[in-house]
Amino acid sequence: MRNKKDKDDGMLEVIRKYTAEIGDSDIGKTVKLYGWVHEIRDHGGIVFVILRDREGFIQVTVPRKKVDTDVFKTVKKVHRESVIEVIGTVKAEPKAPGGYEIVPQKFVILNEADAPLPLDVAEKVPAELDTRLDHRYLDLRKPKIQAIFRIRHCVLKSVREFLCEEGFIEVNTPKIVSTATEGGTELFPISYFEKEAFLNQSPQLYKQVLMAAGLERVFEIGPIFRAEEHNTVRHLNEAVSIDIEASFIDHEGVMNILERLIKRVYEDVSESCSRYLKWLGIELETPKIPFKRLSYDEALNIAERKGESIPWGEDISTPALKLISEDMPEFYFIVDWPTKSKPFYAMPYKDKPEICKSFDLMKGYIELASGAQRIHVYNLLVKRIEECGMSIDSFGFYIESFRYGMPPHAGWGLGADRLLMAMLNLKNIREGVLFPRDRNRLVP
Repeated sequence: MRNKKDKDDGMLEVIRKYTAEIGDSDIGKTVKLYGWVHEIRDHGGIVFVILRDREGFIQVTVPRKKVDTDVFKTVKKVHRESVIEVIGTVKAEPKAPGGYEIVPQKFVILNEADAPLPLDVAEKVPAELDTRLDHRYLDLRKPKIQAIFRIRHCVLKSVREFLCEEGFIEVNTPKIVSTATEGGTELFPISYFEKEAFLNQSPQLYKQVLMAAGLERVFEIGPIFRAEEHNTVRHLNEAVSIDIEASFIDHEGVMNILERLIKRVYEDVSESCSRYLKWLGIELETPKIPFKRLSYDEALNIAERKGESIPWGEDISTPALKLISEDMPEFYFIVDWPTKSKPFYAMPYKDKPEICKSFDLMKGYIELASGAQRIHVYNLLVKRIEECGMSIDSFGFYIESFRYGMPPHAGWGLGADRLLMAMLNLKNIREGVLFPRDRNRLVP
C-alpha cells in the first residue's frame, strides 16, 4: 500500500491512508480517507458513519457540538453507498471497528448514491445469487466477496511465478479458430468475415505446435469457451484455464508439476492472504504431496461397490464421483483412462492400447484438471483422428507440425475457477467469477 501526502484547501499536509493502515502511531494525527458509506447511525446530536474502503472499515464519529456546522449538515443528509472523502483526526476508540475513529474536519460527498439500494451491501438482508449477479457492482463491494477476488489474484500470481521458476514461457494462443480442438459439437460458432469460425475450446492444438517449434515448455492463462448446456454449480460456458505443455516428459512428469503447483498455490495464499481468509472464515490447509493415484478401473469398482454401475469406457458420472469422493475427499488423480473416452491426442500404452496415459485431477467429486502424455508420432496421430471419426483435412497446420520433428511431450489444463471454488469451499463456481457466463446469463 502507499500513503500520499496532499495539501488540501490551505490545510496542513495530510496523509491519505487505507482503513487497515490506521494504527496507534496515527492517534492525534490528521489523515485523509476515501471510501463508501457502509452504514449510518443517526442519534440526533451525534452521527456515526462507517466508512468502507477496499481494505476494511473505520468509524467516522460526528458530534454536532465538536464539528463544523457544514460538516454536520452534510453527514445528516448522506445516503448509504455514497462515495465520500473524509479528513479528520484519529482517536482511539475500542468499541469502533478496528479500535479507532475519525472525527472529521472535512466530509465531502464525492458522488451521492440513490436510495433505496437494489442490494444490501451490509448483508443485513440476504440476497439470492441471481440478484447478486444482476447487481454485481454492489455485490463486489462486500468485504467477503472482495476477499474472494483478492485471493483469486494471489492464486494466478502464484501460478505464474511457479511456472516461470520451472522454466516455462508464457504464451497467448488464438481464441478465434477454424477447427474444433477435440471434435464434437460443443462449440460457439461466430461469423468471421466470409468464413465460419469458432471460439476456442482449448489452446491444446497450439500448445502442441509450439512443442514442434522448440519452445519446450509453455504455459497460458486464458479464457476457453464451451457450448455445453449444463445448469450446474460447477460449469461455465466461459472459463479461465491454466494450461501447460512440456517436451521430453511423460504424463507422470506433468502430474508431478501439477501437484507441486497446487501445493505452492496453497502455501502462497496461506501466507499472503491470511486477512482475506479470515474474512471468509477459512483456515486453509496445505495439501500433502504426492497426491494419491486411483486408476479408472479402481474408481469404477468403488462406485459399483457403493451401488453406482458405470459401463467400462464411459465417463464417470457425477453421482459415481460423489460416491468415490466419500473415500477420496481430498486431492487425488484418476489415471489410466480408456483411450476411447479421451481426446484423440492422448497417448495409448503400447502394450495395452485400449488404455491411454491420461489423468484427471480431482478434489472430492470436482474435476479440476485433465491431462495426458500426447501422441507425438505422425502416423499414430492420423490413425487416432480417423478412429474418432474426424477429418484429417480439418487439422492441416496441426498435423503438418508432426511430420517435421515433434518431440515427445505431455501437458494439462487446470480450471482456475474450479481451483478457487475448491480452495474456498464455494457453493457455486459463479461466486468466484467476476461476471460469469452460462447458458442463461449474458449480462452484466
